[in-house]
Amino acid sequence: MRRQLPQEPWSQAALWSRHVALFAATVAALAVGLARLRVIDPASALASLGAAVGLALVALLLFATASFIIWQTGRRGMGVATLAAFIALLTLAWPAYLAFEALSLPTLSDIVTDIDDPPYFSLSRVADAARNGYQPQALAPRMRAAQRAAYPDVEPIVVDMDADEALSLVLKTAKSLGWRLIDQRPAGGRTGDAHADFIDQSLIMGLDEDITVRLRPLAGQTRIDLRAATRHGRHDFGANAQRIQAFSDELQLQLDSR
Repeated sequence: MRRQLPQEPWSQAALWSRHVALFAATVAALAVGLARLRVIDPASALASLGAAVGLALVALLLFATASFIIWQTGRRGMGVATLAAFIALLTLAWPAYLAFEALSLPTLSDIVTDIDDPPYFSLSRVADAARNGYQPQALAPRMRAAQRAAYPDVEPIVVDMDADEALSLVLKTAKSLGWRLIDQRPAGGRTGDAHADFIDQSLIMGLDEDITVRLRPLAGQTRIDLRAATRHGRHDFGANAQRIQAFSDELQLQLDSR
């Protein structure tokens, strides 16, 4: 009678690496999805994402353990362990990018085109209600110095039009970028400045980010200053400078199409 040789047993480390990697990916997806749907608050979503990162790292450690055991004993499960490592690396891709940005950029969460005289965010009841009572803090002097070194190209925008026309252009530009208008004030008052406040959403998790635009009349021109601030965390990972640059580029497109 022909006998079959018994198959080698599975590596438990390989099986556990798959379980943990799938759980990490699920936690990360739920954190992002529920944050975007506003089902959970941002703090809970960020904490859940941090837990997913920790689980993904555990899955990679289990993959390394499984690889060593399989090489030493010939147990089954290399394919399962490799799949687990792939899923864990996908889960870690965006957090790893943020970690790289955090190491290469200064710790800033509030970027402005006028470092010496930053625009203020609206304190009106409408704006306060739209921000759920949140108010961005004043810029610290050390942050202003750090921004000057990190983002020398973040500068005011000057357009050859009066403040009212420039405000209409700003509103059109912001709408094209998907920014939500929460308050505006036409030129006038003691300073003669116009203001508009907006809320944008972060790319991945859809967290609210605050933007204010100040329009200052000049002789035959209007100077436009922007300030973009991140609500959660001490680091914006370069997002606010990119947001201001995107506004500048879109405004130029709007001017070119006139």
